[in-house]
Amino acid sequence: MENKRKKNDHIQKLIAEGEHQMLDFKFEISDSKKIARSLVAFANTDGGRLLIGVKDNGVISGIRSEEEKHMIQTAAELYCQPQVDYYVKEWEINGKTVLEVIVPKSKKYKHKAPDHCDKYKVYIRVNDQNLLADTILLKIWKQQKNSKPVQMTFDDNEMLMLKYFSENKTFTLENFMKDTKLKKKEAEQILVNYILIGMLTMTITEKVTYFALQEDEK
Repeated sequence: MENKRKKNDHIQKLIAEGEHQMLDFKFEISDSKKIARSLVAFANTDGGRLLIGVKDNGVISGIRSEEEKHMIQTAAELYCQPQVDYYVKEWEINGKTVLEVIVPKSKKYKHKAPDHCDKYKVYIRVNDQNLLADTILLKIWKQQKNSKPVQMTFDDNEMLMLKYFSENKTFTLENFMKDTKLKKKEAEQILVNYILIGMLTMTITEKVTYFALQEDEK
Protein backbone atom coordinates (compact mmCIF):
# COMPACT_ATOMS: atom_id res chain seq x y z
CA MET A 1 0.00 0.00 0.00
CA GLU A 2 2.83 2.41 0.88
CA ASN A 3 4.59 1.81 -2.46
CA LYS A 4 1.34 2.36 -4.37
CA ARG A 5 0.70 5.60 -2.50
CA LYS A 6 4.17 6.89 -3.45
CA LYS A 7 3.46 6.14 -7.11
CA ASN A 8 0.17 8.01 -6.95
CA ASP A 9 1.84 10.94 -5.20
CA HIS A 10 4.50 11.24 -7.91
CA ILE A 11 1.97 11.61 -10.73
CA GLN A 12 -0.37 13.81 -8.68
CA LYS A 13 2.50 16.17 -7.85
CA LEU A 14 3.37 16.45 -11.53
CA ILE A 15 -0.26 17.10 -12.46
CA ALA A 16 -0.51 19.76 -9.75
CA GLU A 17 2.31 21.68 -11.46
CA GLY A 18 0.17 22.10 -14.58
CA GLU A 19 1.62 22.15 -18.06
CA HIS A 20 4.80 24.18 -18.38
CA GLN A 21 8.10 24.28 -20.26
CA MET A 22 9.15 20.84 -19.02
CA LEU A 23 5.77 19.15 -18.67
CA ASP A 24 2.97 18.37 -21.12
CA PHE A 25 -0.29 16.40 -20.74
CA LYS A 26 -1.68 14.23 -23.52
CA PHE A 27 -5.16 12.70 -23.37
CA GLU A 28 -4.13 10.20 -26.04
CA ILE A 29 -1.66 9.60 -28.85
CA SER A 30 -3.32 9.42 -32.23
CA ASP A 31 -0.59 10.96 -34.40
CA SER A 32 3.07 9.93 -34.16
CA LYS A 33 4.19 13.00 -36.14
CA LYS A 34 2.53 15.34 -33.65
CA ILE A 35 4.15 13.55 -30.72
CA ALA A 36 7.49 13.77 -32.54
CA ARG A 37 7.18 17.56 -32.40
CA SER A 38 6.77 17.36 -28.62
CA LEU A 39 9.75 15.03 -28.27
CA VAL A 40 12.11 17.22 -30.28
CA ALA A 41 10.86 20.39 -28.58
CA PHE A 42 11.79 18.96 -25.17
CA ALA A 43 15.11 17.56 -26.42
CA ASN A 44 16.06 20.89 -28.05
CA THR A 45 15.23 22.97 -24.98
CA ASP A 46 15.52 21.80 -21.36
CA GLY A 47 14.24 18.24 -21.59
CA GLY A 48 10.90 17.35 -20.04
CA ARG A 49 8.07 14.91 -19.47
CA LEU A 50 4.95 13.88 -21.34
CA LEU A 51 2.14 12.41 -19.27
CA ILE A 52 0.06 10.25 -21.60
CA GLY A 53 -3.45 9.49 -20.35
CA VAL A 54 -3.93 12.85 -18.62
CA LYS A 55 -6.35 15.48 -19.93
CA ASP A 56 -5.43 19.16 -20.26
CA ASN A 57 -7.38 19.89 -17.06
CA GLY A 58 -5.33 17.33 -15.12
CA VAL A 59 -7.98 14.61 -14.97
CA ILE A 60 -6.48 11.11 -15.27
CA SER A 61 -8.16 9.26 -18.12
CA GLY A 62 -5.56 6.53 -18.69
CA ILE A 63 -4.17 5.43 -22.03
CA ARG A 64 -6.76 4.15 -24.43
CA SER A 65 -4.78 1.27 -25.98
CA GLU A 66 -1.39 -0.46 -25.87
CA GLU A 67 -0.80 0.88 -29.39
CA GLU A 68 0.00 4.27 -27.89
CA LYS A 69 3.29 2.87 -26.54
CA HIS A 70 4.30 1.81 -30.04
CA MET A 71 3.34 5.20 -31.46
CA ILE A 72 5.80 6.89 -29.09
CA GLN A 73 8.55 4.60 -30.35
CA THR A 74 7.55 5.31 -33.95
CA ALA A 75 7.62 9.05 -33.26
CA ALA A 76 11.11 8.93 -31.73
CA GLU A 77 12.69 6.56 -34.23
CA LEU A 78 10.99 7.43 -37.53
CA TYR A 79 9.81 11.02 -37.23
CA CYS A 80 12.61 12.63 -35.21
CA GLN A 81 15.78 13.56 -37.09
CA PRO A 82 18.11 12.53 -35.56
CA GLN A 83 16.36 10.05 -33.26
CA VAL A 84 15.39 11.37 -29.82
CA ASP A 85 16.37 9.41 -26.72
CA TYR A 86 13.62 8.81 -24.18
CA TYR A 87 12.43 6.33 -21.61
CA VAL A 88 8.99 5.43 -20.31
CA LYS A 89 7.65 4.74 -16.84
CA GLU A 90 4.25 3.12 -16.54
CA TRP A 91 1.99 3.97 -13.61
CA GLU A 92 -1.26 2.34 -12.49
CA ILE A 93 -3.56 4.83 -10.76
CA ASN A 94 -7.08 3.81 -9.73
CA GLY A 95 -7.09 1.12 -12.38
CA LYS A 96 -5.92 3.48 -15.13
CA THR A 97 -2.53 3.40 -16.84
CA VAL A 98 -0.55 6.63 -17.21
CA LEU A 99 2.63 6.71 -19.27
CA GLU A 100 5.39 9.06 -18.14
CA VAL A 101 7.62 9.72 -21.14
CA ILE A 102 10.89 11.30 -20.01
CA VAL A 103 12.98 13.15 -22.60
CA PRO A 104 16.49 14.29 -21.58
CA LYS A 105 17.93 17.49 -22.99
CA SER A 106 19.97 16.67 -26.07
CA LYS A 107 23.60 17.70 -25.74
CA LYS A 108 24.85 16.97 -29.24
CA TYR A 109 22.07 17.64 -31.72
CA LYS A 110 19.23 19.93 -32.66
CA HIS A 111 16.40 17.62 -33.63
CA LYS A 112 13.76 18.10 -36.33
CA ALA A 113 10.22 16.77 -36.74
CA PRO A 114 7.69 17.10 -39.56
CA ASP A 115 5.43 20.14 -39.59
CA HIS A 116 1.84 20.05 -40.88
CA CYS A 117 3.18 19.96 -44.44
CA ASP A 118 5.63 17.14 -43.65
CA LYS A 119 8.63 19.45 -43.89
CA TYR A 120 11.18 18.75 -41.18
CA LYS A 121 11.68 21.73 -38.86
CA VAL A 122 13.39 22.46 -35.55
CA TYR A 123 10.97 22.87 -32.64
CA ILE A 124 11.59 24.28 -29.18
CA ARG A 125 9.55 24.37 -26.00
CA VAL A 126 8.43 27.83 -24.83
CA ASN A 127 6.33 27.82 -21.67
CA ASP A 128 3.62 25.22 -22.45
CA GLN A 129 3.89 25.39 -26.24
CA ASN A 130 5.94 23.68 -28.95
CA LEU A 131 7.10 26.41 -31.32
CA LEU A 132 9.22 26.57 -34.45
CA ALA A 133 12.74 27.72 -33.68
CA ASP A 134 13.29 31.30 -34.82
CA THR A 135 15.74 31.82 -37.71
CA ILE A 136 17.95 33.94 -35.48
CA LEU A 137 17.99 31.24 -32.81
CA LEU A 138 19.14 28.73 -35.43
CA LYS A 139 21.97 31.10 -36.39
CA ILE A 140 22.94 31.52 -32.74
CA TRP A 141 23.15 27.75 -32.30
CA LYS A 142 25.20 27.39 -35.48
CA GLN A 143 27.67 30.08 -34.40
CA GLN A 144 27.97 28.57 -30.92
CA LYS A 145 28.56 25.11 -32.39
CA ASN A 146 31.32 26.45 -34.65
CA SER A 147 32.84 28.33 -31.69
CA LYS A 148 33.15 31.33 -33.96
CA PRO A 149 34.11 34.38 -31.88
CA VAL A 150 32.02 37.54 -32.09
CA GLN A 151 34.04 40.51 -33.26
CA MET A 152 32.75 43.88 -32.13
CA THR A 153 34.62 47.10 -32.95
CA PHE A 154 32.20 49.57 -31.34
CA ASP A 155 32.80 52.08 -34.10
CA ASP A 156 30.27 54.75 -35.11
CA ASN A 157 27.92 52.16 -36.65
CA GLU A 158 28.02 50.00 -33.54
CA MET A 159 27.31 53.01 -31.36
CA LEU A 160 24.31 53.86 -33.52
CA MET A 161 23.04 50.32 -32.99
CA LEU A 162 23.41 50.67 -29.23
CA LYS A 163 21.57 53.96 -29.38
CA TYR A 164 18.73 52.28 -31.31
CA PHE A 165 18.53 49.42 -28.81
CA SER A 166 18.44 51.77 -25.83
CA GLU A 167 15.73 53.97 -27.40
CA ASN A 168 13.48 51.03 -28.32
CA LYS A 169 12.30 49.07 -25.30
CA THR A 170 11.26 46.07 -27.40
CA PHE A 171 11.38 45.59 -31.15
CA THR A 172 11.06 42.93 -33.81
CA LEU A 173 13.36 42.04 -36.68
CA GLU A 174 10.94 43.76 -39.04
CA ASN A 175 11.03 46.94 -36.90
CA PHE A 176 14.80 46.85 -36.86
CA MET A 177 15.12 46.40 -40.62
CA LYS A 178 12.59 49.15 -41.36
CA ASP A 179 14.18 51.68 -39.00
CA THR A 180 17.81 50.98 -39.94
CA LYS A 181 17.25 50.26 -43.65
CA LEU A 182 19.35 47.11 -43.27
CA LYS A 183 18.85 44.02 -45.38
CA LYS A 184 17.52 40.95 -43.60
CA LYS A 185 20.75 38.93 -43.58
CA GLU A 186 22.79 41.81 -42.20
CA ALA A 187 20.15 42.76 -39.63
CA GLU A 188 19.90 39.17 -38.41
CA GLN A 189 23.66 38.86 -37.99
CA ILE A 190 23.82 42.08 -35.98
CA LEU A 191 21.12 40.80 -33.63
CA VAL A 192 22.84 37.42 -33.35
CA ASN A 193 26.13 39.09 -32.38
CA TYR A 194 24.57 41.30 -29.73
CA ILE A 195 22.68 38.35 -28.26
CA LEU A 196 25.86 36.24 -28.14
CA ILE A 197 27.77 38.92 -26.22
CA GLY A 198 24.87 39.26 -23.79
CA MET A 199 23.72 42.75 -24.70
CA LEU A 200 20.36 41.77 -26.19
CA THR A 201 17.69 39.34 -25.05
CA MET A 202 15.32 37.43 -27.32
CA THR A 203 11.75 36.41 -26.46
CA ILE A 204 10.09 33.92 -28.80
CA THR A 205 6.30 33.80 -28.92
CA GLU A 206 3.86 31.95 -31.15
CA LYS A 207 3.43 34.88 -33.52
CA VAL A 208 6.58 36.99 -33.32
CA THR A 209 10.04 37.23 -31.73
CA TYR A 210 10.91 40.28 -29.66
CA PHE A 211 14.32 41.73 -28.84
CA ALA A 212 15.31 44.03 -26.01
CA LEU A 213 18.44 45.53 -24.47
CA GLN A 214 19.70 43.38 -21.60
CA GLU A 215 18.92 45.13 -18.33
CA ASP A 216 21.68 45.42 -15.76
CA GLU A 217 21.18 43.28 -12.66
CA LYS A 218 20.59 45.38 -9.58
